[in-house]
Amino acid sequence: MAVTLADITHLRKMSGAGMMDCKNALIEAESDFEKAMEIIRKKGQAVAAKRSDREASEGCVLAAAENGFAAITAVKCETDFVARNADFIALTKSILDKAMENKPETLDALTALTVDGRSVSELITDRSGITGEKMEMADYLFVSGGTVTSYIHPGNKLATIVAFAEKDADYETIHGIAMHIAAMSPVAIDESAVPQKVKDNELAVAIEKTKAELVAKEVEAALRKAGINPAHVDSDDHIDSNQAKGWITAEQAAQAREIRKTVSEEKAATLSEQKVMGIANGRMAKFYKEYTLLEQKYEGGGEDAGKITVKELLAKKHLTCTDFKRFTLNQE
Repeated sequence: MAVTLADITHLRKMSGAGMMDCKNALIEAESDFEKAMEIIRKKGQAVAAKRSDREASEGCVLAAAENGFAAITAVKCETDFVARNADFIALTKSILDKAMENKPETLDALTALTVDGRSVSELITDRSGITGEKMEMADYLFVSGGTVTSYIHPGNKLATIVAFAEKDADYETIHGIAMHIAAMSPVAIDESAVPQKVKDNELAVAIEKTKAELVAKEVEAALRKAGINPAHVDSDDHIDSNQAKGWITAEQAAQAREIRKTVSEEKAATLSEQKVMGIANGRMAKFYKEYTLLEQKYEGGGEDAGKITVKELLAKKHLTCTDFKRFTLNQE
């Protein structure tokens, strides 16, 4: 039985596969549409398995908000060409629609939901077979509250969702907060909401940076006292290079190395823990100011942008932000 153009077109609409893939599937299935669909799906599974070790760094990120619930769905692929494809965006949108309809609690629960008789997981595998690229569900995030809003940055690589305690909150204000979160990437609403792991890591970095700076300051002072320019001897490579250029003598090079070694060891052994922690805690305060939502300068547009903090804006508008989520495929 000959495969007609009408049959190929019909299968293409059913599967989203390319014309030649549809034609070959129909020939193999002897024009049986159900068998042809299964052939196309098996091809998707084969492609997914073959490319499982490939990196999927591109993709589509979408978000929506309604009736007190907001969600982000992100599907990854390998190339920007596929990420911008209308069918791939439509796939991500269909998954988002299913999330908004069912409000699943986990990513696994979302991928198990069905769209037109196929699970979300199967739909992604099917699309992988059509494009020939590795695809995977990158993430699913959601918030709920009295009022919710969402923001998708142009290009579908970054999205935010935000929840507020109050109902019927002013759209311009809450949308501005969502845009601010997209731009400023806060890690939590306030200091109390910063995960303990993040706090511990930031404090450890602050302590090590403080110690290194205090030691370096002492070494620099010792070098200057010895008549040596610290910028000329800040590393062994610089010492060798500047000695070759005649900027320092062999004696100065040897003296600089000795000063760097002995003064560093002596200062590191005698650092005041109280002083170190005082400076480190100051750095932590700066971190909370720069990376927690309420303490950041508001940058969501409008007359208040750059003038007041998010906390001050919310107080002015009588709003309480209870949760937010941000997801991006961009390198930051």
